[in-house]
Amino acid sequence: MNFEDIISTGPASGILPAGNCSPVKIIGNEAIRQTFEETTLQQALNARHAPGVTGVMLNPDAHPGYGAPIGCVMLSPDHIYPGPVGVDIKCSMSLLQLDVPTEALAEKPLRRAIINAIESRIATGQKKSSQLKNAPKFSDEDAELAVLEGASEEVCRRFGIPESWRLRCEDFQHTAPDGTLGLESTLQERLEVLKATLKAFQKYYSARLHQLGTYGGGNHFCECEDVQLADDSPETAAIAEVFGLKPGCAVVLSHCGSRGFGNILGTNQFRVLQEKFDLWSIPFPGEDRELVYAPAGTQEANDYLCDMALAGNFATVNHLLINRLILEAFQEVLPGVNGSLVYYISHNFIRKEPIGPQNSPVYVHRKGATRAYPAGHFVLKGTPFFETGHPILLPGNPLGGSCVMTALEGAEKNAFSINHGAGRVLGRNVAKKTLDQKSVNGEFDQADVLTNCRQYPLDEAPAAYKDFNEVVNSVKEAGLAKEVARLYARFVIKDESSPADD
Repeated sequence: MNFEDIISTGPASGILPAGNCSPVKIIGNEAIRQTFEETTLQQALNARHAPGVTGVMLNPDAHPGYGAPIGCVMLSPDHIYPGPVGVDIKCSMSLLQLDVPTEALAEKPLRRAIINAIESRIATGQKKSSQLKNAPKFSDEDAELAVLEGASEEVCRRFGIPESWRLRCEDFQHTAPDGTLGLESTLQERLEVLKATLKAFQKYYSARLHQLGTYGGGNHFCECEDVQLADDSPETAAIAEVFGLKPGCAVVLSHCGSRGFGNILGTNQFRVLQEKFDLWSIPFPGEDRELVYAPAGTQEANDYLCDMALAGNFATVNHLLINRLILEAFQEVLPGVNGSLVYYISHNFIRKEPIGPQNSPVYVHRKGATRAYPAGHFVLKGTPFFETGHPILLPGNPLGGSCVMTALEGAEKNAFSINHGAGRVLGRNVAKKTLDQKSVNGEFDQADVLTNCRQYPLDEAPAAYKDFNEVVNSVKEAGLAKEVARLYARFVIKDESSPADD
């Protein structure tokens, strides 16, 4: 099976036949379809034939993942699948707008000073915050409240997060399936069970809690970028103003998730469900052990949704704290700088959303996929974005740029979802073997993009990712979203080691 099995339905859309099931929907122009590996397409078909699944969509960034491809959307009214979330639960993007003109960052020593100020506050990869002189100080009690309440007013107060930033989050907190959260809730009951029975928590619980305010490794990053509007139309300018974007000024784009805290929970859920499949002799969909599931309403499903909520709350507070620390770092080097959160949005999560006929509620599993609700959708009522659609943050690569988009009405055909970025085109091992370190470093030097890495990780080099222009063009040609702004990197912070993708 390969991209030639995709039947074109438009310049940037197609279908992959799935036998007696409705086909897998494909978003991608011809150039992008050729990047879909056999494993990606087979995983999509496995997911489509899995029990309870009523729809699968592949986005332009699709590549192999846990059970289901990274860059896909799975719909089910009555089943919960951990695979399409993976072990980096609620991996997300956030964008901080600063009032610093990008031209003020022209001098390399100034940018290097900002990088150093950020690295003195925010650990990356396996580094510990305790090793940093300006890292935030908080107690286990504070951190545990964060995983139970998300970005509540009290949590924001304890972590010094501006309360207004909560309104710039796709979700600022997550509840248990019964709607409870916080102290004396089902979430706390579940957390106490995990602390008492899960060996990894017993060993690492406090250490994982104290990863709040840190970046991971691999494809997680911090990028300082210049904002340039996609065009000079009054409509685009008006949308950018609602978003809080300031053309010609610096923004910081962050990519990370629930860190080791979420990894423990996600890994445990795979193990628990796989053991029950083995015990009860339940066949794995497509013979893939990563495609385990639990019927909604069962104890297994509720346990997973509680664990996902705990990790989701961690990820939310993690991002908001990171942005607070980034703003402090800029203020250390450039006193008087102000900043505001544009948006925080996830791409590894399950939500019950109104999708399809009569807005029927279904579990929307987004794996490396971003929610995309357009202007006027009732889901956005009461938010600042009802008349524009909410911001969509799409990372590309440090040399090719990233972008901010907003959904169009056509996003409905893709379950109000689009891709979460560019997507890999080279596996990590292949990239390390085939890309030249001197050339990669030279590209950054030539583009005047500073990094914190002595040697930029080859498996994270721009050439390891798909052509971002083709990815964005596919989204636009399919009528899912429009581009509001391009973001061009001035510096990037990454971990030089490279664990697996989120």
